[in-house]
Amino acid sequence: MRQLRGTDLKRLHRTWRRRTERRLGLLLENVQSPFNVGSIVRTAAALGVADLYLAGSSASPRNPKTQKTALGTDRYLEWQAFENLPEALARAKQDGYLLVGLELADEAEPLSSIDLGQDVCVVVGNEDHGLSATALGACDAVTYIPQLGKVGSLNVATATAIACYEVRRQEWALPVPEEL
Repeated sequence: MRQLRGTDLKRLHRTWRRRTERRLGLLLENVQSPFNVGSIVRTAAALGVADLYLAGSSASPRNPKTQKTALGTDRYLEWQAFENLPEALARAKQDGYLLVGLELADEAEPLSSIDLGQDVCVVVGNEDHGLSATALGACDAVTYIPQLGKVGSLNVATATAIACYEVRRQEWALPVPEEL
């Protein structure tokens, strides 16, 4: 076994891109830490996020501290900033996304049990306060990541990465169509 480099790495990624047809979006509500936003931007670029919506006081991908974590990967993303949350939510809906909130809430479903079989926009909230009541009310579904250890919650960037991967994993788990 050897590490892939150059052409082999490009071939590997091309294979997965060909198996990916659904759009994935992210909506960040008041995610204030530029380091969290930078990590989310890098994950978004790696997993082919089509649209990134920044609402309220979310840090900009252009912030120098965000750039430190994102390592320039923001150039691979389409992103829009909105002063208020309702505008961002309306745009994501207008763009055809199912809004899936990621929050520890009483009626939330485990992430693995949610059907993510369409264009999905994962909605994540502030590092301390999570999603607002407005965001939760606008979501088509609310989900959480089951945890087994003694820690009750994950960092927003880590939780976002897990949710984005689950959206892609569900699509990739479908049978590969036969080539014509």
